[in-house]
Amino acid sequence: MSNQIKKTDVKKVVLAYSGGLDTSAIIPWLKETYDNCEIIAFCADVGQGDAELEGLHAKAIASGASECYIVDLKEELVADYIYPTIATGAIYEGTYLLGTSMARPIIAKAQIEIARKVGADAVCHGCTGKGNDQVRFEGCFAALAPDLKVIAPWREWEMVSREDLLDYLAERNIETSSSITKIYSRDANAWHISHEGGELEDPWNEPSKGVWTMTVAPEDAPDVPEYVTLELEQGKITKVNGEALSPYAALTVLNKVAGAHGVGRIDITENRLVGMKSRGCYETPGGTVMFAALRAIEELVLDKTSREWREQVGAQMAQLVYDGRWFTPLCESLLAASGPLAKLVNGEVVIKLYKGQAQAVKKRSPNSLYSEAFATFGEDDVYNQKDAEGFIRLYSLSSRIRALKGL
Repeated sequence: MSNQIKKTDVKKVVLAYSGGLDTSAIIPWLKETYDNCEIIAFCADVGQGDAELEGLHAKAIASGASECYIVDLKEELVADYIYPTIATGAIYEGTYLLGTSMARPIIAKAQIEIARKVGADAVCHGCTGKGNDQVRFEGCFAALAPDLKVIAPWREWEMVSREDLLDYLAERNIETSSSITKIYSRDANAWHISHEGGELEDPWNEPSKGVWTMTVAPEDAPDVPEYVTLELEQGKITKVNGEALSPYAALTVLNKVAGAHGVGRIDITENRLVGMKSRGCYETPGGTVMFAALRAIEELVLDKTSREWREQVGAQMAQLVYDGRWFTPLCESLLAASGPLAKLVNGEVVIKLYKGQAQAVKKRSPNSLYSEAFATFGEDDVYNQKDAEGFIRLYSLSSRIRALKGL
């Protein structure tokens, strides 16, 4: 929260609300801190699961909110944020498929839309001062609604622990399903689930089986591989095993199928935007399969320099999404740069799922640059191997000149 915000300036606040411990405490704290301002709770349904949304409206009202909007963003998230991002090849620090990061801009945008709808003068989030999400949310707010005040309770209130929050709610007779025994901090959406805290805070500890929720342990996965066929059009998954599916539906199917084979687990110590390192375990089963399919078709259709360019765009896009800079000219530029390449990514891929691995074992594309006639090790009449001699002399000319000069 800006130090310049006066308590009397805030009359109506839209809070990004999950129903968890933090946001349950934020509602009464806002009313007490900002002269009994009106609180509108907003929850984005980004595929975190029905259990997370059950009873949410009633819980928000019981905590002191005047209204609770639950907005279904699942299809839009996958179609307009996830698919464009993965088409660039964006993977953060080589392994992280940006599950939390990709969901933040659509949530922030929907929160602003609710704020405009109800005539709010402020927005509020429950992100801590140590994390990336405060930057992601507030960066979006700045780009979309710089006139709205931003309230970040974790940077203002005196509470510092789960115990403090539980005591705060108990003093006000506000019920919560949270407890002091909660082990992990988790964030889920249609693309992935993240796990932090507990035993994971020590990088010498191997994650226990209790960490993982979307995938079975690879060693416990079926001993027989499963094959899934994907069809792609312009870098988007359009069919799974011959069935036409929407982006969200395709992801849902692949999450279930790949999760049963232990696909999509990573355990990384990443560099947070705020400067510290953090250890997290991420599960992205369906997304891992989608990336494998995209890579397989790209191998067929992108020439060497185009693929190198796509990798540069992907690296830039990964950093941009992780840093919360979606609503920027740079993001528009990167998406535009990847567009012509993505148009070529059409075809069919068969992915083999086995013991935690997703491997493309068959691939074909009408745009393929691969020619068996040219690549064969057998006899052919389309490639004169003598042509390579002149090419090699020109390709190595600078090295030859350098050697002749004794350099």
